[in-house]
Amino acid sequence: MNKKAIYLDYAAATPMDEAVIKAMEPYFMGKFYNPAANYLSAKSVKDEITEAKKSVAAQLGAKHTEIICTSGGTEANNLAISGVMDKFPRKKVLASNIEHESVLKPAEKYDHSLIPVDKRGAIKLESLKKLITNDVVLISVILASNETGAAQPIRKIAELIKQVRKSRRANGIGLPLYLHSDACQTPCYMDINTNRLGVDLLTLNGGKIYGPKGSGVLFAKTGVEPKPQILGGGQQQNRRSGTENPAAAAGFAKALEIASGKRKDEAARLEKLRAQFVEGLFKTNPKIVINGHPKQCAPHILSVTFPGADNERLLYQLEEKGILAAAGSACSAASDEPSHVLRAMGISDTDARSSLRFSFGRATTSADIKHLLEILGNLIA
Repeated sequence: MNKKAIYLDYAAATPMDEAVIKAMEPYFMGKFYNPAANYLSAKSVKDEITEAKKSVAAQLGAKHTEIICTSGGTEANNLAISGVMDKFPRKKVLASNIEHESVLKPAEKYDHSLIPVDKRGAIKLESLKKLITNDVVLISVILASNETGAAQPIRKIAELIKQVRKSRRANGIGLPLYLHSDACQTPCYMDINTNRLGVDLLTLNGGKIYGPKGSGVLFAKTGVEPKPQILGGGQQQNRRSGTENPAAAAGFAKALEIASGKRKDEAARLEKLRAQFVEGLFKTNPKIVINGHPKQCAPHILSVTFPGADNERLLYQLEEKGILAAAGSACSAASDEPSHVLRAMGISDTDARSSLRFSFGRATTSADIKHLLEILGNLIA
């Protein structure tokens, strides 16, 4: 990355923390062994993967046996959705209509319905209640939107699910009902304790928390056993086959540990930067629209509509000035379609194509925000 560039796309990718790199280094040369091998050196590496899982579990309020290492958030989401639904192929899955594609695409393989959101991007609980019929086995709601930062009422959804389970038992209905949440954007800024959230499955991604790309985990609560989607040697208690990656496991664990330790202070710092940016935007142009909830949100993500602007052209102009931002999810960057998240919020295709996502991180400063505002002021005048 150009040293002079101001990087404002942390929701897409974060640089690795130096402590993460240090934690991973031993497994590239000295401890290169296959963890499945039977000799002591390999078994030692296997034990260290278990220790990494214990570290992750401690941050989630979980057991290490409930942690499945994956190649990232996309695989973890696929394992959560397909892993549950393949065990109940004739039943139904519900997902919010602002989910990442790695939730929406696997959900499309099954009988499914989408949970609507309001104009601020929060799911409509009353609509969800009506959608929970006796054939629904899985509900998936993102913890905070990767495009707008809008935080979802996961605890309230968990309480609703408890009521439904109780009602099913009273009526002799044995079908389980699980709650999954894609929490990839939140570990650095929001509570991810699985007990407090009340989730049965939780997805995390190392590439979003200053850890290695291609690393992630799926938390699957004891008693919830997703059907394996990758078959082979039966690694990870036969839940995810393939040679385990000790470097990724160690790096992810260290990144999550650091994120948890910095969470409170970093969230407060970014909330101030976000407020500075929003205040400056409205001074620049009072017609600008902030997409999402002003307070119930992840502090590092901001979706902004610049009425009449072309977001692609604006991105190129910003890059020429050394500002790196995004039009939306990095995974959908090649698509010509307007953001499905903004559409779900009732935003027109025209305004969606005039919207940009700015996402802040550990290196973002007040001076960066001031510089960004000056550049935007000239571009959108």
